[in-house]
Parts: sequence; structure tokens; C-alpha cells
Amino acid sequence: MEQVVVMGCGLHPFGRWPDKSVQDMGRVAIHNAVEDAGIDFKDIQIAYTGRVNAGVGVGLNVVNELGQTGIPVINMEMACASSSTALIQAHHVVGAGVYDIALVVGFEKMQRGMLQIGDAKSYNTLMGLTIMPGVYALNARRYMQDYGATPEMFAQVSVKSHKNGALNPNAQYQREVTLEEVMNSRYIAEPVHLLECSPTTDGASAVIIARRSVAEKFKPAGGLVTIAGWAQGSGAYRPLQSDADEIEESGSELDGDTLALLAKEAYERAGIGPEDVDVTQVHDAFAPGEVFSIESLGLVPQGEGAQAVWDGRTEINGDIPVNTDGGLLSRGHPIGATGGAMLTEIYRQLTGHADARQVPDANVGLIHNAGIGGINVLVLKR
Repeated sequence: MEQVVVMGCGLHPFGRWPDKSVQDMGRVAIHNAVEDAGIDFKDIQIAYTGRVNAGVGVGLNVVNELGQTGIPVINMEMACASSSTALIQAHHVVGAGVYDIALVVGFEKMQRGMLQIGDAKSYNTLMGLTIMPGVYALNARRYMQDYGATPEMFAQVSVKSHKNGALNPNAQYQREVTLEEVMNSRYIAEPVHLLECSPTTDGASAVIIARRSVAEKFKPAGGLVTIAGWAQGSGAYRPLQSDADEIEESGSELDGDTLALLAKEAYERAGIGPEDVDVTQVHDAFAPGEVFSIESLGLVPQGEGAQAVWDGRTEINGDIPVNTDGGLLSRGHPIGATGGAMLTEIYRQLTGHADARQVPDANVGLIHNAGIGGINVLVLKR
């Protein structure tokens, strides 16, 4: 396969936009990405859209906001991993030489309140096993028992993320919070507090990718970043080995075993190890998720993630910066757009355009985006 590069990204600010449609937000994100890439909309040969709740075929309506050029528009749904899944599929057809330039756009408008994921009549739903704050809370309690972590250590994830979000003009929450504020917010599922939960959000993201030989003919504002490694998968059946396996749902956002295997696969494709990663985006739908993810990704040893957060290692100026744009907790989590937003932040970091959030000398970025039914890992190189 030919080398595939990211040549531009765009966002519609995340937040609450009651007067805007997904078409309105998608148009802004796509326009910004096209301008960033230094191309014309007519140069795009195929588009992939990531969305969950927007309705059948709505991706065509979003892409048509910029023009009707007759290109294929492929709609994809993979819950919270929809736009990163769309990106990987676009990568495959571009790398194979079927198309030169592809657009990936993700978007969502969300209702307030807790999401219910899964078939309402399924066993897992009836048993309460798809209530995500509860799943994260059970895993957090087991982690505290096994490794001596404290609720304050998980809460520090939210403190750090909101600090980063305050530096991000596209974030839903642009205000810092204190550890005391997080700990005093009401419990959603003990030990997970309200301020340790990602919000429901409106927003859109867009990414332009191309074959390197084609992209080099244009003049992207930020430059080119290579998609050096990728892996995607879902859970595989395994017999229960411990009580912890009863909590950790195979193939879910918290399937650490699958994530570790996928991370290894992505590192091997990219020709790097976890020690080479300069900046990371992880799927922190709830604060404990960052702790679990950085361990499964191999950024810290098993059982040391909470302490790493507490010691400031995941801060922008730490040795393993994580979610520099505020992550899902502060930037927001419009589920169809989240993967594209993660990639946008890594692209900005690797091209030196992350402004006040910039990690010095960032050359390798890592993305972990997960949803019900799928987990995606991407490695990007400057």
C-alpha cells in the first residue's frame, strides 16, 4: 500500500447548539478541513461519514452542503468509534490506490441525559450491564482494591482534562475545575462523580487524507502527517479467568486485553514502541478510562496508571501527555464526531499548531477510540 497522510482537519466547536442542524455543523467542519488542506472540495473523490443518531443516509445531506459532485458517500456507525472507523476504511481505499483524496466527516446532535446503548431486550441491557457509568465504576472499584488507588487519583484525570480544555477554543467546557469540585460533585456511580463523566454534546469534525504522492502537490497549511500504524477489532470469546473478567465486557470500551493486543499490532505496523509516543488521545468517556487505557496501551506498567496521573505525568508538560485538548471529559463527546476530533488534535500537535496546548517536539502521536462493538488504535508520525 502507498503511504497515506493527513493533510487537513477541521472542527465545528463542540457544545450545545440547539439552533443548528448536523448539516450546519458538518458544513463548517468540512469547509475548515478543505481550507486547511489547501484543496478544493471538488478534489475529494470519496467521503466517509461517522454518525450514530442522525438518521438513515444523512451523511449524503451533510456532504452535499459543500456541493454535489457525484462522489460515493459511505455512512458508518460504530457508536463512539464511528468516525475513527470511517477513517480507517478511508485509509484502506486510499492506500490501495483506488482513490487519491478522501474526506472523513463525523457529526452528532445529542439529547441530554444518560445514553442507553444496546438492544433494549438483550440480556446485558436487562441485567444493567450496558449502563456505562456503572461498568466504569465497577472496574474502578476493582482497580482500587488491586492496586491501592484512591478516588482522588481518578478525579485528578478530570482536573487535568478541564485544565487542558480551558486552553481549547473548540471545547465544550473551557473552565478549570479543582479536585475539591470534582470530589464534591454528586455520585453517578460510586466512585465516579458527575465531573468525571463526559457530557452529551453537539459538534462535527472533518479530516482530509490522501496518498502522499498526491498530497505533496498541494500546500496544506499545517503540513503532512503520516498514518503510520493502525489496528481495529472487537472482543473475542475467552473463558472467565477471574472475578475481574465478569466486570470487563469483551469488546467494550473497557476491554483492556483486546486494546493491548491492538496496540501491539499498531505499534508493529508503525515500527515503534510505546516508549516512542510523544502525545496521546484516549477514550476517556469516564475519568477512570484514562487510567485503564494508558496501561493497556503500554504507556505505563499495569497498576501504575492512577499514580502516573496523580504525579502529573499525563499533563501537557509531563512525559506522557494525554488528551491535551481536554478529551471527552472537557472537549465534549458528540459520539459520531469524537474520533475525528481526536485525530485533529494529534494532527495539530504533530504539525506544531496546538497553540497553548503544544507539546514540545511532538513527532509521534497515538489515538485510542472505542465504541460498543469496536476498538480502534492509530499511530501518526510527523
